[in-house]
Amino acid sequence: MSGRAELRLGTRASRLARRQTRAVAEALRSAYPGLDCVEVTIRTAGDRDRRTPLPEIGGKGVFTEALEAALLAGEIDIAVHSLKDLPVAPPPRLVIAAVCFRADPRDVLVSRDGWLLDSLPQRALVGTSSTRRIAQLRSIRPDLRLESLRGNVDTRVRQARGGRYDAICIAAAGVERLGLAETVSEYLALDRMLPAPGQGALAVQCAAANRAARDLVAVLDDASTRAAVDAERAFLAGLGGGCAAPVAAFAAPEDGNGSLRLRGLAAAVDGTRVVRVAGTGAFTAPVELGRRMAAAALTQGAGAFVG
Repeated sequence: MSGRAELRLGTRASRLARRQTRAVAEALRSAYPGLDCVEVTIRTAGDRDRRTPLPEIGGKGVFTEALEAALLAGEIDIAVHSLKDLPVAPPPRLVIAAVCFRADPRDVLVSRDGWLLDSLPQRALVGTSSTRRIAQLRSIRPDLRLESLRGNVDTRVRQARGGRYDAICIAAAGVERLGLAETVSEYLALDRMLPAPGQGALAVQCAAANRAARDLVAVLDDASTRAAVDAERAFLAGLGGGCAAPVAAFAAPEDGNGSLRLRGLAAAVDGTRVVRVAGTGAFTAPVELGRRMAAAALTQGAGAFVG
């Protein structure tokens, strides 16, 4: 890249969102030393209302709509999102130009007194923002009292450490990106708590017509992460669920054989029934794998949980 060009990066106002956006900006500056990255902060509906449970205000799309509108209006060139917050059916004229920087995809428990999930007292109060987590927690510990938890990651951690809750369940990626890993009581194994599709990965979104921005950020796209999250999001889409549905999925390449393994889950929010599926497919056809696993889950009755 010659000369000096400017790229406007849209971000939510939270400390985590800005840190993620700055990581993208640093990677772009490393690839293009002449690039001037300008951070543009945009408040979303999810940031303005931090009390109402997400399913009641439109699911995780409330964190992305304002950024997407700014892209379409030409106010920013790219938007940086936590991929798990992006609806699986994006608005027309927008594309995910890069999928990058997948951190630990697991969920974690942050507890007031260092409790693990199995050692939490009977009827302990646990905060979480996700129907997916609620369903899986109830299937493991039906005695727990679960309460909707909103707010920025650092605020939620303070609420757990300060005694508002006995514990909270939250994504590992956000905790680690904010340098709060020492607060984690337990990393929940994937066979106990399957993550949201795309959890831990960052997505860089652009207007489809903005070819210059798309070409710039393409250098950040990671093929393995892209294949994995494409399979996970195809699983969610195949079930007909949105970001707030009690659906989980995780995919990863299998060593050396050119295939991708996907685990998927759909559950009743009360935890009384959980449908689990798993399968492998070609690394080059992740969407087909996701759709096939969704069809398998539907044959086991998963559609009753995501309607």
